[in-house]
Amino acid sequence: MERVFGLLLIGLVAFAVVAGGCISGGGTTSSPTATPSGTSTAPKVGKLTWVSTQLNPPEERSFVINTLISGFKKESGIDVDFVPLSYTDLSTRLAAEEKTGKVTIDLIGDLHGGMDYYASQGWLMDLSKMPKLTGRTFISSFEKYATINGKQVYVPWMSATYVMVVNKEAFNYLPSGLTKEDVIKGTNKWTYDALLAWAKKLKEAKGQPELGFPAGPNGLFVRFLHGYLYPSYTGYEAKEFNSQAALGMWSYLKNLWQYVNPASTTWDAMSDPLLTGQVLIAWDHTARIKNAIETKPDQFVVVPVPRGPKGRGFIVVLAGLAIPKNSPNPEAAWNLIDYLTRPETQVEVMKNVGFFPTVKEATNEIPNGPLKILAEGVTAQSSTSDALIVMIPNLGDKGGEFKNIYKEAFKRIVLQGENPQKVLSDLGPQLLGLFKEKGIPTP
Repeated sequence: MERVFGLLLIGLVAFAVVAGGCISGGGTTSSPTATPSGTSTAPKVGKLTWVSTQLNPPEERSFVINTLISGFKKESGIDVDFVPLSYTDLSTRLAAEEKTGKVTIDLIGDLHGGMDYYASQGWLMDLSKMPKLTGRTFISSFEKYATINGKQVYVPWMSATYVMVVNKEAFNYLPSGLTKEDVIKGTNKWTYDALLAWAKKLKEAKGQPELGFPAGPNGLFVRFLHGYLYPSYTGYEAKEFNSQAALGMWSYLKNLWQYVNPASTTWDAMSDPLLTGQVLIAWDHTARIKNAIETKPDQFVVVPVPRGPKGRGFIVVLAGLAIPKNSPNPEAAWNLIDYLTRPETQVEVMKNVGFFPTVKEATNEIPNGPLKILAEGVTAQSSTSDALIVMIPNLGDKGGEFKNIYKEAFKRIVLQGENPQKVLSDLGPQLLGLFKEKGIPTP
């Protein structure tokens, strides 16, 4: 997971208006002391074993033990042993336990990539027959990811993302056919072509480029390339790297770049350029624009990214909760899932360790002000009907090479003006080779 958001994301939230699947339910949000939904009494269990690759740093682990587990135990009478493990160690342990049939793990917390692998091995329960989780509405697109090969193998737990920030002054220069409401709500009119027209109009009116990206040495612009532009134009993150659609995308980016502040190649984060007025529109990780929103909450609005020919591509880092097959205490584990996904519990996670909740109702817990501004922008992006959710591929030690290929393509095509077809033909085999070497499907 991109740990850059870490504690900096305190106060952020993602949710959507569309619900679906068996883990959603209607009703009133559960109170902190309510009996877990779907059960009349807590099962008789001494202690649950919760193994997780998430919330493992010391300060986050302390929050889990002293706040989350403490609250659950007070309510249910069930204690929880929180076991932090790396992905490799969790995978190894789960494989061994499932092979012998002596499973000790009651609950798993891991990223989507890990869950996908465990499901492929047949190690996870199908949760579709478990009681409804009432009083919360999960993001429908997250629910789709949680259903693998027709089985609901995990419950969406936490997430993170990247968005666009607009200085409200920029709305005075909207191009014809695009409204403020289109941008804020992420309608079909809020497209990359509309962004180009807006950036052009801003430059003509202000005398300088007003669009900015974190394309510096330590910036996250590479995520915009592989997780936003590529899926929006080709429908894929890497599979169509060297395609006609990709050539169109690079042509678009070359055209757009004349309206991008040239200092972008030195910026690692967009909060300061926004605050100093060097740009009026910016894209970045929520953690890296948070200070601008908190410093001048009345000046900025967080909005969804534009859509391309194939849809609105954006990255989500998604973590889930799953129950292993042969779990010794599946009912009690489900009660813990219920507790961890209640709106009020998720808001506590948001405030203390900075991960986005995955349920709509958490918005009722967020006070007006900077945090609400961030939440509303993430909400709008997550709620768009044309969302193309992208996961950062798990390439292990090849992750750096993956990013460098996109960076190299950008440098050669956009900054140095090389022939796009030649560049993509040079780099495409290298990119596809990474996935072949790791034995995983090309995203």
